[in-house]
Amino acid sequence: MHDATPLAAALEVADWRRRVAETYAQVRTLARDDPAGAHAVWVQQRDELFCDHPASPLTPDARADFAGLDVAPYDPAYRFEVAVEPAAEQRLEVATGTDGVVGYARVGTVDLPGLGRVTLWSLRGYGGGLFLPLKDASAGRDGGTYGGGRYVLDTIKGADLGCDRVGRLVVDLNFAYNPSCAYDHRWACPLATRSNTVDVAVPVGERVPPTTAAA
Repeated sequence: MHDATPLAAALEVADWRRRVAETYAQVRTLARDDPAGAHAVWVQQRDELFCDHPASPLTPDARADFAGLDVAPYDPAYRFEVAVEPAAEQRLEVATGTDGVVGYARVGTVDLPGLGRVTLWSLRGYGGGLFLPLKDASAGRDGGTYGGGRYVLDTIKGADLGCDRVGRLVVDLNFAYNPSCAYDHRWACPLATRSNTVDVAVPVGERVPPTTAAA
């Protein structure tokens, strides 16, 4: 988040989301036959956005020293194709510093083998969208993941890995990425709650940025 005028900032964020959506469209196509290759494309294009795009969440100092995001090598063991199971209705109200209260509704759960069952949310309000955050046992630890958890799916922002050939949701934790607030505290981000926390470490995806291990 920077000091552009409201109009300029809105246009920059819209372009950021457009480019993210384009990246994920490419990823979904490539991942049908080559998930690791798709992941490499995602890493490269995400690095380019962070380095060059005016809506990058990096601070100016961090951008000046940027040499690429810290992303673990691809591990196919953390790619899941799972059915979404029905769950009792639950509402979640997330207070943010800049966006007011953001509401989510639980639409189901997914069972991630070896990790546990986590909640799949839908954004309430105009636009909707699926939201799957995840906080693992390494969150907030040196060499681990961001203390507030990471995002795996956030379809309203274009982060959508799609479904497999029989309609099961693709949840590939190699694509887990840090929310913008991990890079600049001026961003307001919904974070993973208890129902999206697992008690084992997830060693793939984007790692914690320097100096931000705690949420």
